[in-house]
Amino acid sequence: MTDRKTPRLATPTDLGANAVKDISGALAALLADTFALYLKTKNFHWHMSGPHFRDYHLLLDQHGEQIFAMTDVLAERARKIGGNTLRSIGDIKRHQRIADNDADYVTPEDMLAELRSDNQDFVKSMRETHDICDEHGDVATTSILETYIDEAERRVWFLYEIGRRGPTEQ
Repeated sequence: MTDRKTPRLATPTDLGANAVKDISGALAALLADTFALYLKTKNFHWHMSGPHFRDYHLLLDQHGEQIFAMTDVLAERARKIGGNTLRSIGDIKRHQRIADNDADYVTPEDMLAELRSDNQDFVKSMRETHDICDEHGDVATTSILETYIDEAERRVWFLYEIGRRGPTEQ
């Protein structure tokens, strides 16, 4: 008879125990950042104002959908290799590295600049996770991350171009 108090969650994998621990830990932090970035993007989407409202509102909605689409894939990847993933809002808070923004008012320019910076940090975190996965030979997770890195770089590019003030700004 199986002990009901000790669930067996370990999915069979050819990755070693250290690989599962390292990769699922990196994915948990990345997933927490994904939720934090998603919520911040939606926060700014909901609170956008000004003469470019429609364009920025729609852009942030698209970015939010793209970011949210990552959540299930990242969580399920950790489970597929026999690891655990996030379980609650508190768990997200303990792992997230992207700061929340609870300000009552943020200018549209500051919203876009903050999201650009957060997406740049997110790319860096994804590259670090990619390196961990690569070290352990987890080609499936590295492949997933490569697509997400490309998507995040595109978000950075759009947010950068929107914030440019003239042709000579670097």
